[in-house]
Formats: sequence, C-alpha cells, structure tokens
Amino acid sequence: MDIKLAVSRSGHDKDSIYVIVKEEANLVYLADGKLKPVEKPKRKNKKHIQIIKKLPKEITEVFTQENFRNEEIKRAIKLYQKNIP
Repeated sequence: MDIKLAVSRSGHDKDSIYVIVKEEANLVYLADGKLKPVEKPKRKNKKHIQIIKKLPKEITEVFTQENFRNEEIKRAIKLYQKNIP
C-alpha cells in the first residue's frame, strides 16, 4: 500500500499536513482525520500541494488496511510532525 503525505502550499490551510486518500487527473483528495475526515476529504489542485517523499518506516506501518481510518491518519500526521526537526 502506498501512503502519501502532502503539505498544502497555498490557500488558508497553507503548511497543513494531510494524507492523500484519492488521486484524479489534476486533483487530490486530502484528509487530516480531524477537520477533514476520510468521509469528507478536502479537494485540492495537485499544483497546490507538495508530496512528502521520504517517510520514516514507523509512519507507513501505522496503516493496517487498504481503507484509511481517521485514527490512523491522525497518528501518522502526529508521528511525522514529531520526526521533523
């Protein structure tokens, strides 16, 4: 399973970290588990985000199944924020 985290680079949510739950041609659907749950993801243009390429193994291990859960998303974002200097 390919987990992708992304940072918003424009808009009122600038510098927010999200998990990409779905991708289309020019759009991505982002969830953070709190304000934007998996059930109602944020729709954003791909050019307005930056995908985080290098993820530590403990973040990718948080997700247990194909379907993302809000608890797992919150945990992955929290782990990532703890690991960045």
